[in-house]
Amino acid sequence: MFDILSRIRRVGRLSEPHPAPDASEAEPTAIQRELHAVFGRALCIRHVDAGSCNGCELEIHALGNPYYNLEGAGIRFVASPRHADLLLVTGPVSVNMEEALKRTYEAMPEPKWVLAVGECGACGGIFGASYATRGPISDVIPVDAVVNGCPPTPLAILRGLLQVTRHLAH
Repeated sequence: MFDILSRIRRVGRLSEPHPAPDASEAEPTAIQRELHAVFGRALCIRHVDAGSCNGCELEIHALGNPYYNLEGAGIRFVASPRHADLLLVTGPVSVNMEEALKRTYEAMPEPKWVLAVGECGACGGIFGASYATRGPISDVIPVDAVVNGCPPTPLAILRGLLQVTRHLAH
């Protein structure tokens, strides 16, 4: 243990310095305020991975960290589609997930909205439509908004949620 402490004292910190704040850092807060104004702390999301590589899931999980603070804006993920307002789907729809995705969509109460996340969800991505996939999510269930990117950033996913909320407000 003393070897480690003496090495730390000799070498110092090896991590990178914290990046300088820029103008885009205030953007998540503005998006969260607008989301809160439309939904009033009442948006419940059901997430379905329809066959993705999990790149989009990592970015979705980042929405729960203190920087993006999705729960602080009143938006939460739920385990049951019967409690969800919005279905967030990632990946191209694999053959094995097609029926499960349709059942999840049908189990949601009206009004219901679908947000397709990532290139695979939008157009099938590198997987396209093949013997193993049905292609984009819009080929299986109706999609209200799409978030492009491979994988999209958490901020892009927040913008996609905002796109759905703006659609609702008008």
